[in-house]
Amino acid sequence: MAGNAGSKRRQSGGEEGVAAGTLPPGLYLVATPIGNAADITLRALDILRRADVLAAEDTRTARRLMEMHGVALTGRPMIAYHDHSGPAERARILERVADGQSVAYVSEAGTPLVADPGYRLAADAIAADAPVIAAPGASAALTALAVSGLPSDRFLFAGFPATKSGARKREFEELASLRATLIFYESPRRLAECLSDMAATLGDARPACVARELTKKFEEARRGTLGALAEAYASEGPPKGEVVVLVGPPEKTVASDEAIDEALAEALKTQRTKDAAKAVAEQLGASRHAVYQRALALKNADD
Repeated sequence: MAGNAGSKRRQSGGEEGVAAGTLPPGLYLVATPIGNAADITLRALDILRRADVLAAEDTRTARRLMEMHGVALTGRPMIAYHDHSGPAERARILERVADGQSVAYVSEAGTPLVADPGYRLAADAIAADAPVIAAPGASAALTALAVSGLPSDRFLFAGFPATKSGARKREFEELASLRATLIFYESPRRLAECLSDMAATLGDARPACVARELTKKFEEARRGTLGALAEAYASEGPPKGEVVVLVGPPEKTVASDEAIDEALAEALKTQRTKDAAKAVAEQLGASRHAVYQRALALKNADD
């Protein structure tokens, strides 16, 4: 795939220079609806019609989606690629790209590679210098963020939390001080326990949102504090449908000079001045420049 691969890659992202009924060789990552079938994009349908080979996390779901939109398979192969697929399956798919074919990959719902096995497939394609083209569209994480009412200028998608409470709490503790909206996918039957662990580690007063059945008839976005949401779902039982949990960033607090000096004194025992100042500033949410100046003053006082 070397040599002219770069020029092919530049062309394949758009329609310019592409003959009708053909797609340039490559792996096409095609986003599909997360609920409402009308959310498919025109470009996604075009790729599904024209690709030489189709690969799907769930072939039955992919077939139904294509039938809804009048996209015929017309004898083209449809390959299953899911969580249990391994290197051999990836190699077979990428052999087709190497042979000059276009392969369209769709996850069961949403954008491929987001909490989806397509990551390894795309990584192997890139490692083989094969063109990888994304056809963007629906994403449960971004849809939930849009309706949550939580800050969207900085966010982190953290995937599925651990299934065991202890490991789950450790994950949340690592994220507790991050000044960003946190986005998680969670099983409905674990939701109440997950929210309880979140309240215990992130703070029961943290603003949050539980979004479910997004883009579907019974779409719901329930907003409140982690403590209130944990209590509500513990009493109501597991909800129906796919669930996205969003947690707002912690309140910004101003650390006192005494707290900064105490943290710096400890950090300077093992770190250089610049590194100690950076670590303390991030830990306390203080100005990096101001903390660095205090670190210099402490260092000079000790000298």
